[in-house]
Amino acid sequence: MDTVLLVFAGALLTALATGLGALPFAFVRSVSTRTIAYSNALASGLMLGASFGLVAEGTQFGAVQTILGGMAGVAFILLTERVLRARDIQFGEVHGDGARSMALILIVMTVHSFAEGVAVGVSFGGSMSLALLIVVAIAVHNIPEGIAISAVLRPRGVSVAGCAGWSIASSLPQPIMAVPAFLAVGAFAPLLPYGIGFAAGAMVFMVFEELLPEAYERGRKAGVALLAALTLVGMMVFQQWL
Repeated sequence: MDTVLLVFAGALLTALATGLGALPFAFVRSVSTRTIAYSNALASGLMLGASFGLVAEGTQFGAVQTILGGMAGVAFILLTERVLRARDIQFGEVHGDGARSMALILIVMTVHSFAEGVAVGVSFGGSMSLALLIVVAIAVHNIPEGIAISAVLRPRGVSVAGCAGWSIASSLPQPIMAVPAFLAVGAFAPLLPYGIGFAAGAMVFMVFEELLPEAYERGRKAGVALLAALTLVGMMVFQQWL
């Protein structure tokens, strides 16, 4: 029982760390068209970097499974977009395409968190030192993910506290999934590459289909491309350091 509580507490810590990603936006005072463009570019680079890291991790468990999961992730986004377009989406005071983008990134990041929760639970099936190391790594990794979420929400009128709350909410599947994954490692471990690939495919497709097109439309193409590229490289270096 003590170990189960430790698994839950560790996974909850990783979820709470996501909320720290909203802190830099406490200093963003004005929300202009250019702010939205560069925020989308920032989110794109972070999500692409995270996706590439996920693919590299997933292939260690199974390359074919990771690819199949990625294809399923793309199909999921296409289906989700169709459902959202068929409805009048409202996110706070935002309607239309902006509200759809906000809802979509929260859906994508929430789905992504299921795979991370399983990873935390499975890691506790090994040595405790390795498990704690993975908890710390995922917690630190979740901060840029919180930045990516806040980069989409904050320029569209969501408060800093709201950004932090939504970021944490998107990561709540981590403590929810960690305990059953720990208790049934043998059943969950084979599903991990599918889940990792699913999250990567969903994020990559959303970046190229939603975030970058809007960023190019609202800002200077060279500036958007440069920020996205630098953020992508920075995220990959950050993950390599972890």
